[in-house]
Amino acid sequence: MKRQCIKVPKKKGEPVRRMLLELEILDNSIKIGTDEIFLYLPLTREPAPSELESFPEEINHTEFDFELQERKPVPEDLLGFSPSYEVIGDIALLEDPDLDNEKASRIADALLQTKPNIKTILKPLTPVIGEFRVREFEVVAGEPRTETIHREYGCRYKVDLARAYFTPRLSTERSRILAWIKEGDTVVDMFAGVGPYSILIAKNKKPSKVLAIDKNPDAVHYLRENIILNSAKNIEAIEGDARKEAKKFAGTADHVIMNLPHNAFEFLDPAVLLTKPGGIIHYYGITHENDLFESSVELISTAAEKAGRKIEILEKRVVRSYAPHQYNICIEARII
Repeated sequence: MKRQCIKVPKKKGEPVRRMLLELEILDNSIKIGTDEIFLYLPLTREPAPSELESFPEEINHTEFDFELQERKPVPEDLLGFSPSYEVIGDIALLEDPDLDNEKASRIADALLQTKPNIKTILKPLTPVIGEFRVREFEVVAGEPRTETIHREYGCRYKVDLARAYFTPRLSTERSRILAWIKEGDTVVDMFAGVGPYSILIAKNKKPSKVLAIDKNPDAVHYLRENIILNSAKNIEAIEGDARKEAKKFAGTADHVIMNLPHNAFEFLDPAVLLTKPGGIIHYYGITHENDLFESSVELISTAAEKAGRKIEILEKRVVRSYAPHQYNICIEARII
């Protein structure tokens, strides 16, 4: 059965598969094709050229003769509609905040019947709230727990979703940041959570040091567990306020990761303090479509000027849509 696909070297297969999933154009109803060198990832539609701009150069949009396979039932077959949910480890997180109990139970039953890897279905009772960005949940079906182990890019992250923030939606972004890091670099992750940036870097780039900071004691508990779980080297988990910790490590960082989109601007002064001359700040924000980058660049520039330093903007990008007319953005700024 000839179908359009993305041809990719096997060593690049997993990150490309995740990128296609995020674009919602990977056809999961067809088994991925393979030969000795390449994977062939089936597509539901032809990708737009702009959608492929961030993909590795080694990919090729082509056709492949896929094997026919018996179609497995999906939740839509049982429900008559496509449910909105996110999978973290073996937990499915229902995303519609207005779901009534009856509809939530129907979706949960369909997921448990068609997705054997899912063991627990959770419904959020609150949005992300508080200083530690956590939510309250109701167990709709399955095993009564909020703790799981999520696998991503060869790493495992143990997390209790009711005690620490984690999202798999930034997996591609974490991989992108990884590409900026060089062997021997010192990296400071100011809001490390359970470690998805820090541990990925520590395992893959042989940094001189990764300082993973978080104020949430539960997040740091899991961060320490995950360092052991992944046999990560040259990484230190620090429980504390990034503002105070910055003073201890002033001028040491080749890279400072600021993944706290709603409040990162409040921490720009300590981020500049951390950064050695020529070091790079990876700044995240939530911005309106009418001012995607300009105000954020001005905030970074002002913080640098207060320290008697200048900036060079290396990259500006939209990470994902966050809300109507609002976007999660990232700016790479070199601090001179």
